[in-house]
Amino acid sequence: MRTYTPKASEITHAWHVVDAEGLILGRMCTEVARVLRGKHKPIFAPHIDTGDHVVIINAAKVVLTSGKADSEMVHRYSGYPGGLKSESYGSLLGRKPADAIRLSVRGMLPKGPLGRQQIKKLKVYPGAEHPHAAQNPVVLELAAAKAR
Repeated sequence: MRTYTPKASEITHAWHVVDAEGLILGRMCTEVARVLRGKHKPIFAPHIDTGDHVVIINAAKVVLTSGKADSEMVHRYSGYPGGLKSESYGSLLGRKPADAIRLSVRGMLPKGPLGRQQIKKLKVYPGAEHPHAAQNPVVLELAAAKAR
């Protein structure tokens, strides 16, 4: 029996919206990365982008558990000697919540051209408004990511 590989013409990319208010950052990001990769579809192939678009709203209201806001660090390196910048996740969430979520999801996607193509389908907004209403996004419920 031959292995099935989806063709580019057979793949449809749906739109999902996630309300991040009260969700735990890591649990939400794993589910979002799964949808971006397309692992929730029966036609999933690891070498083709079969995933859907995801819009995350209320990114500023995401939750970090057990003191991770102060203990977990985010690093950026410019490539120059002494060019390592570090800050806590809590300060990054306060300053740029969209970048904190995008950085977390990006680490869960494949490295290389396929991962760069998949991260482009992620749209993150700190407030409740988003400009993607014309795409008719379906609400994606993440019950396992709720903070208790």
